[in-house]
Formats: sequence, C-alpha cells, structure tokens
Amino acid sequence: MTDDVRHIRVAAGRGMAPIRHCRMTAPCIALLDNGSLRPAATRNLRAVATALGKRVGVTVAPVSLLHSHKVPAGDLEGQSAAILEPWLKREAEAGTRDFLLVPFFLGPSRALTDYVPERVAKLKVHWPDLVVRVAPALVREDGAGAEVIAEVLEERVRARLDAGMAAAVAVVDHGSPEPKVTAVRNQVTERVKTRLGSAVRAVAACSMERREGAEYAFGDPLLTTLLDGEPFDRGHVIVAAMFLSPGRHAGPDGDVATICRAAEARHPGLGVAMTDLLGGHPALIELLAERLRDGGMTTPL
Repeated sequence: MTDDVRHIRVAAGRGMAPIRHCRMTAPCIALLDNGSLRPAATRNLRAVATALGKRVGVTVAPVSLLHSHKVPAGDLEGQSAAILEPWLKREAEAGTRDFLLVPFFLGPSRALTDYVPERVAKLKVHWPDLVVRVAPALVREDGAGAEVIAEVLEERVRARLDAGMAAAVAVVDHGSPEPKVTAVRNQVTERVKTRLGSAVRAVAACSMERREGAEYAFGDPLLTTLLDGEPFDRGHVIVAAMFLSPGRHAGPDGDVATICRAAEARHPGLGVAMTDLLGGHPALIELLAERLRDGGMTTPL
C-alpha cells in the first residue's frame, strides 16, 4: 500500500498548509475530526494521523470539518490546519478522484451522516466522478469498538484510583443531539461498569451539555447535575473523559474541568479527579486501522 499514496509538500508559504497529492489509482486517506479553535486539538489529530499512517503503511492526512483553519499558523508550527471542503477541492483540482475519510469520532455524529454528504454533493457538481467513502466511526452502529473504548477508559480510571478511597465514576461525553451517539456512550459506560466491578462504588453516564427541550432529554443527566446528587456529591469521584482530543471542552482548563471545580466548591466533601483523554492510545490506533479497512467496503457518497 505504501507506493499507492505519496505526500508532497508544495506550499511552503507562511501560513499555508502543505498540499497532499494522492495517486489517482488509490484512495487519498484522511483522518477526520470535527475541528477546534484550540491548537492542541489539531496537534493531537496530526499525531494520531501520523501514528495511523505508520500502522497501515500509507500517508494519512489530518483534516477537520470546521473551525481549525482559524487557528493561527504560528500556533501550529507554521502549518495551517486543513478543512474538509477546501482540502477535497484542492485535491480534486490536482487530479485526485478517490477519497477515504476515516472519522475520528466516537459515534455516528450528524456531522458524518448529514454535513459530510452535503459537502461532497456540492463538490460533485463540479467533479461528477468524485468518489468519497466514509468509514464507520470508532464505535460502529452494531456496537463493535465499544469494548475497546471501555478498555481504554478503564485503564484511565484505574490510574486515578487511590488506595483506601472508594471512588464513584462519572463517564462524561460532550453530549449530542443524535440519540445514536448517546447510545454509544451508554454502551461504553455499561462495559466500564462491568470491567471495574467492585473496584468502585458507582458508575454513571452523563453529558457535559445538551440542547434545550424535552426531545433532547435522552442526554441527561448533565455532569453538573450528577455531581449534585448522591453518591457523586461527596468523596472521591473520577470523571472519565470520553473525549478524543483536548480543546475548549476537555483538557486541564476546559469546560469539564470548570464544571468539576464548581461542584467541589458547592460540596466541600467532594474531590474530583479527571482522567486523561482517550487521545492517541495504541488501542485506538488499532481500532482506527480496522475502521480504515472497513471504509474500503462502504458505499461511496
């Protein structure tokens, strides 16, 4: 596979992203995340794309759906982030017609099921022969991959367990308007609960935030609400971060950390420890490699 894809740095201009050209006989592969205004998220995406590329023996381009192009290039080692639609357009103009997008998403977000097909349909007006396949998310709709995510979360939680202190575990994700994404979180949480067993006193799933309205109540409880009720309002609580990359929400100064600090202020007997993010854990690289292979069998958009 290595000879099928090549990486050529064309644009060395200040603030300009390198253009990745792929031979027309093989898919041009991209690792796709949602995007962030925080440089750390793009750095993580690039590191994971590099690790995935080494694992499967091809070049994997780090590409975001939105937002990341607004990060100054100076904060990204002089190389601006690539955004999906302009990236696809640039590659199509260079002659590439075959693409495989590997989602760096935990579940089937509407960004994948709605936004990406809309962008591709727009481009196919100009390039009707464009072929874009989208691999499944890390956790497929049949549940495959949930055990891997649970295994990584268990490892992260056990790293925060203190001897002699019975911990409660809150598995938190961003929160999604798509029920299938929340179902992934719940599946993973049940597996985490089973894996931890008697090592902890409680395990529950929650969202960092959710949209207003009863139709989005499937995202409840919110993390802030969970931390105000028994048994999560006292003692040692571990917040297991079901986030892939640092950004505005996750990380040392993100929204999740702010929610935890506020809960500690409300409840003097509460001590919250946050796990490391899922990031580029080796098990996730293996799972992404599986999804890349799955993607070759998906129907083009």
